This record gives sequence, C-alpha cells and structure tokens, in this order.
Amino acid sequence: MISVEGLKVEFGVKPLFADASFVINDRDRIALVGKNGAGKSTMLKILCGQQKPTAGMVSIPNDCRIGYLPQVMILQDDTTVREEAQKAFADITKMKERLDRMNNELAERTDYESESYLALIEKYTTEHERYLMMGAESREAELERTLIGLGFLRSDFERPTSEFSGGWRMRIELAKILLQKPDVLLLDEPTNHLDIESIQWLEQFLAQSASAVVLVSHDRAFINNVSNRTLEISCGRVIDYKVKYNEYVVLRQERREQQIRAYENQQKEMAEMKDFIERFRYKATKAVQVQQKIKQLEKIVPIEIDEVDNSAMHLKFPPCLRSGDYPVICDEVRKDYGAHTVFDHVTLTIKRGEKVAFVGKNGEGKSTLVKCIMGEIPFTGELKIGHNIQIGYFAQNQAQLLDESLTVFQTIDNVAKGDIRLRINDILGAFMFGGEESDKKVKVLSGGERSRLAMIRLLLEPVNLLILDEPTNHLDMPSKDVLKEAIKAFDGTAIIVSHDREFLDGLVTKVYEFGGGRVREHLGGIYDFLRTKQISELNELGKQSDSFPKVNSQFSQGKPTVYPKETVSPQQGNNPETLSKALSYAEHKEQQKRIKRGEKAVKESEAKIEKMEQRLKELDELLMVPENASDMTLVTEYTSTKRSLDEEVERWEKLSEELEKLLNE
Repeated sequence: MISVEGLKVEFGVKPLFADASFVINDRDRIALVGKNGAGKSTMLKILCGQQKPTAGMVSIPNDCRIGYLPQVMILQDDTTVREEAQKAFADITKMKERLDRMNNELAERTDYESESYLALIEKYTTEHERYLMMGAESREAELERTLIGLGFLRSDFERPTSEFSGGWRMRIELAKILLQKPDVLLLDEPTNHLDIESIQWLEQFLAQSASAVVLVSHDRAFINNVSNRTLEISCGRVIDYKVKYNEYVVLRQERREQQIRAYENQQKEMAEMKDFIERFRYKATKAVQVQQKIKQLEKIVPIEIDEVDNSAMHLKFPPCLRSGDYPVICDEVRKDYGAHTVFDHVTLTIKRGEKVAFVGKNGEGKSTLVKCIMGEIPFTGELKIGHNIQIGYFAQNQAQLLDESLTVFQTIDNVAKGDIRLRINDILGAFMFGGEESDKKVKVLSGGERSRLAMIRLLLEPVNLLILDEPTNHLDMPSKDVLKEAIKAFDGTAIIVSHDREFLDGLVTKVYEFGGGRVREHLGGIYDFLRTKQISELNELGKQSDSFPKVNSQFSQGKPTVYPKETVSPQQGNNPETLSKALSYAEHKEQQKRIKRGEKAVKESEAKIEKMEQRLKELDELLMVPENASDMTLVTEYTSTKRSLDEEVERWEKLSEELEKLLNE
C-alpha cells in the first residue's frame, strides 16, 4: 500500500535515521517504537506528507486515503460536538448535493429519449450506488456509536466544543479521523487523553477496522493488543520485526545479546590483528603479512549494538514521618456544581501503606475527589485527613507553578538533599533531561517537559501520602518504569488517578470505580477489576452507572466491610424495625412494595434497551454489506428502532430516578 525506500532525515550533523526501507501492507497493525528523540513522530509526519525527508522516497497510491492524528492539534471552537464530527462526512455531503442536483434536473427535463438524458440517468445511478456503498445512510448512527465509544454522552452532542477541555476536543478529532475510514491510520500517542474504557473501545475498533494502522504509544498494553508488527528506530536505522510488541521485546533482547557477542568477537579479532602489526611492523620477512593485516583491519565495519535506555536506574523516595493508620477517611461526601451532582454518598477509608487507583470515565469526579482531599474545593459530608500526613500532590497544573527563571538542573538541585545530590544528572537522564537538556530554562520547556520536571521534584520530597493525577501522560516507557518502581518501594500511601493499565498493574491493591455519581470499591489489582467488569458484561465503565450500589463502609478492627445500599448488614437481618425507626411496620411494607415495583420496571426497561441495542447491532452489520445498502426496509427499521431506543432510554432514566428517591426515603 505504502512503500518507503532509502529514507533519510537530517536535523544536524548526525542523521536522525538513514536508509530506512519498509512497506505498509493492508491490515498491518504496526507499532512504531524507539527511545524519545529517535524520530517516531517525524516518521509519521513524512508518511502523511507533512514533512519532506532529506533523501529517499515514499510511494503512496493515488486512491490511498491517510488519516493522521498528531500529538498536538489546532482545534476549532465554533461548532457543537455533532457538527464538528459531521465534518468527517464532507465528501459524502458533497456527493449528496451532486445527487440532489442531478435528481432535480431529471425531474425538470422532458427529453426522455435523448442521449444526454440517458447519460445523466446512468451517471446518477452509478453515483447513487457509490453513495450507498460508502454507508451514507447509516452515517449518523456510526457517528453516534463512535462518539459514545470515545466517552461522550448523548447529551454532549449538542454542546459547543468550546465547553470541553483540550483532551476531550482531541477525542472529537480522533472520532473524525475514524469516521473518515482512511486506508491508513497514523496515530501519534492516541491514548494520552483517553480513559481505560475508551482505550478498550479503541482497541476493539482498530482490531475490526479494515484500515492499516501505524501507531506510536507509550501504553504497553494498548500497543501489544493492537499490533501484529513492530518497527523499531534504533541507531539511526529502522528494524522490522514481524511480531507484536511483547514478542518484539523478547526478540530484541536476543538480537542485542547476539550483537554483544559478535561485537566482543570482532574486538578480540581486531586486537589480535593490531598486536600482530605492532610486533612484526619492522620485520622484513613479515612485511607482506603485516600489509595484509592492515588492509583487513581497514575493511572491517564496526558492529553497532542497538541503543538501550541507560535510564533503567533505581530511585527511592526519601525517608518520611510515619503517618496515622488511616490517612484518608470519607463519610457521606458529596460535591455539587450548581444543579449538577458530581458524586454523592462517598464513604471510603484508605489505610496506611495502601496503593489505590481511582478509575472511571472522564468527568465522573476522580480529580474532583482528589481536590476535596487536598482541601482545594468545598464539599459536604465529612472528610478526615489522618495524623502526621505530609501530602505530595502531582497534577497537570502543578507544572505551571515551577520557577521559570531557573534551569532544569537548578530546579532539582534546590529540592535534592543528601547523597541524592550526587545523582541528579542520572535522575534527569532517566526522565529525558540528559546532557544539554538539563541546562534549559524552565520557561522554554513544553507542557509535557514541565510535567516531567514536576514529577522529578515530587520524587525527591519527603512525603507519606502521594496523590498522582494522570502521572504517566508525558512519560515514555523507561521513565514510567522508574516511577512505578519508586512508588512500589514507597513506604507511605499512594492514590493514583490513571488510565494506564500497564502502569497500575502490580502497583495497586484496591480500585475505586467512579461512575453515575457513586464511588464503588473493588479489592484486587487493575486486571482483577477489569475481569470483574467483563464478567458482568459491562464493556464500558459507567454504562449502567445509575444502578451502581452505593458504597457504605462499616469499620470493624480497621477492616472495611462493603454493603450495597439496597441491603443491610448480615447482623441486621430482614427485621423491618431495624431498617428504619421512623417507619412503622405497615409503612415499611408498603415502601418495600413500591421499591420492588420500581426495580421490576427498571429491569424490564433495561431488558428492552438491551434487545433494541442488539437489533441495532445486527442491522448495522446487515447495512455494511453492499447488496443490503439500498434496502429501504432495513433502513426504515433501523431508524424506527433507534427512535424507540432513545425513548426507552429516557423512560429508563426517569424510572431510575424515581427508584433512587424511594431508596433514599
């Protein structure tokens, strides 16, 4: 599909890469890997035509369409989410306008037997068939499916894009690219602004897509799940591994070990030649052999060993004071923004030494609860910070509080104490500030570089409660490993807000899921949590968030026992008198009947929704078949089913609200 031959890029004396040759085939899922600065983003820009190489050729067929998602984009803010996403269908819209013009012309003309009229009919027929094959009739359904998959709610579709953060607007751009169905997708760090469920949706989308994919990502789990081939940029060369990322890591290690052995043998051979030359240089009887050895030595091409990150170092947080047994206790915490309730009835306890994760869809309140813990925003309910707590807090805006007049080295030197001062250069190198980078002023650093610098500062501060809000967004894989190892060895308590499954794996022992205004506790690691969600057939976190049980913690000997809201503890049994002193037995009985009727109505509505969603999925698959694209019966059924689904979802929301009121009475 795309052929790259002899590609070379120079930004200075040493080429970024040279003599790069490879082919991107249909259905390839290529992970483009290499250390930071190796040229991954540059390669993507060359493939999409945004940048010219110093030498070499990129051959792209004329009918090959390329979709490119860069790390940073200039976004427009003058439309709604739906209108912006509909720009992906610009070609289809133009085609529809041409069809309408031809249709009007056919209706107005009366020269039915003329050659031009027959030619117009043939042109209209051909164009209309092409229009249907492009899936034009189901584009709105596809648009909604894609936006919802990337985390948007239906209520977001008519909101102006200016109301959304930069990360959400990047999702809109990603949706536009996916809806265009290009032949080749070039994705540069697509997961930076996605949460766990959106990343999983994108994985499934790319697996089912007919497009070839070339992606750059620091999310190990994501690239391993998506890729079937790995291109590595190392030592200025592009090495092609016909395997997925995890297998590439093993092959690369074997390749490097072979290179080291070959390099050592070559060095030994060269040393023997040099020794022979020095010993017999002035001996006339050995003159011919000496000249032969000199020529052989000159012809030897030194073996290069693949670059390896020397940042695989060990860091440890400095010693800190011992904190109280329970650094954070929340009891019935609630946060409202105007009429909108972010979360309610949040009751949880985090014990000393625990490493916990906050996960859920963006906008469900993870960062908001962190701000409540930090005391940055008001809330209702009770939130206690334990005895002797020293908090180390990392958030994106922390990076903006750095002193811009200092250099990178000075920023770290000011907080480093003791023996760690001797290792500042090693630490900076581990986080991509090696060499001349350490002499840069903070004011010239990009947002990502500032975030990394703020993270290094945090690593050197003596704290006993770490709160990290999306700490890995601007770190490459080796840097993430350094941070992960440091947190694992950390004696204190850690709260980590992250969508990076690989980073959380083996690090946290408890997961708090945010969704539908509730916070639910899950014991175990991140993959235990994901397996639980898959078992209960929730492909997206928060999809049934209104039915989440409330988390109520009863503390017995320091161990929380979680009971869903609609039940009581085993000690209480089912005696109505213990459920509420305010209700008589008769009142309680009537209340229970109303709750049962409400629960039954909600379940029946959910069953209808599930059935209609399944039918819409079947209709989608049928309409994707070219011969069914013009079947108006299927199109009509799709439209009516979708309308019924929207009505039923509204009914379900009302029923759920009524049930919620009954449960709270």
